[in-house]
Amino acid sequence: MNSDVQLTASVVSHGQMRLVNTLIADLIRHAGPPLKRLVVTLNVPQAEALRADGAPFEVITLRNDRALGFGANHNRAFRHCNTDWFAVLNPDLRLSDDALGLLLAACEPQDGLVAPLILNVDGTAADAARRVPTPMQVIARRLGRQRPGTDPDFDWLAGMCLLLNSEAFRSLGGFDERYFMYCEDTDLCLRMQLAGWRLRHVTGARLVHDARRDSHRSLRHLGWHLASLIRLWRSPVFRTYMRRRNQLGPLRRTGLSGEGLPSPDGRP
Repeated sequence: MNSDVQLTASVVSHGQMRLVNTLIADLIRHAGPPLKRLVVTLNVPQAEALRADGAPFEVITLRNDRALGFGANHNRAFRHCNTDWFAVLNPDLRLSDDALGLLLAACEPQDGLVAPLILNVDGTAADAARRVPTPMQVIARRLGRQRPGTDPDFDWLAGMCLLLNSEAFRSLGGFDERYFMYCEDTDLCLRMQLAGWRLRHVTGARLVHDARRDSHRSLRHLGWHLASLIRLWRSPVFRTYMRRRNQLGPLRRTGLSGEGLPSPDGRP
């Protein structure tokens, strides 16, 4: 990766300014020169002030008149991206080193989307690299018959921390805003691969995620989750991807730092 490559990052606060300020402090402490700009979206009114004094990167603050979903917020932040790579970050991430720099260093021209190894607060690996969800898999997970965990034959990488190739993201039209809060990352990963871009899971770059499982506690979030899953399963993207995956067989490793799917025409 060219050392001159720069990065724009996006984080959305849903009344989580304490977490956002902690993440900004981590970025100030650990992110290197490639981080050029941070876009902070205030999705709802915030009581606490944004603190970014001394940041070596530009900070842009966006304020929404009404709450928007995950994809819509990051798509709007992407309008302020003038760098080769665009990072989508959850506010509840913690950095102990320059994980974003490690991700950039691992990127190759054919990579459309790159993600680190996500750790839970107890140090175990989060299930952030998964196979494409099917109705039977979702039922099995809900019944506890399928244990969460990182899957080496993954089809998508969870959206708590994604490094997106700006060219690829722009060519695909960004996140599909018809999804609301869930499955935007799954849909994007499937479209990336169908368009011939590669996903890369960089296990040498690690971030800690203090997960908030709202869909497990809130009926409203559970409803959003189910609605997004149904939209995904009914989509041409899902049907086309599953057909191609069945034709191509399991995903193949492309190296110790990542795995990828061949492009739609069968090339590695």
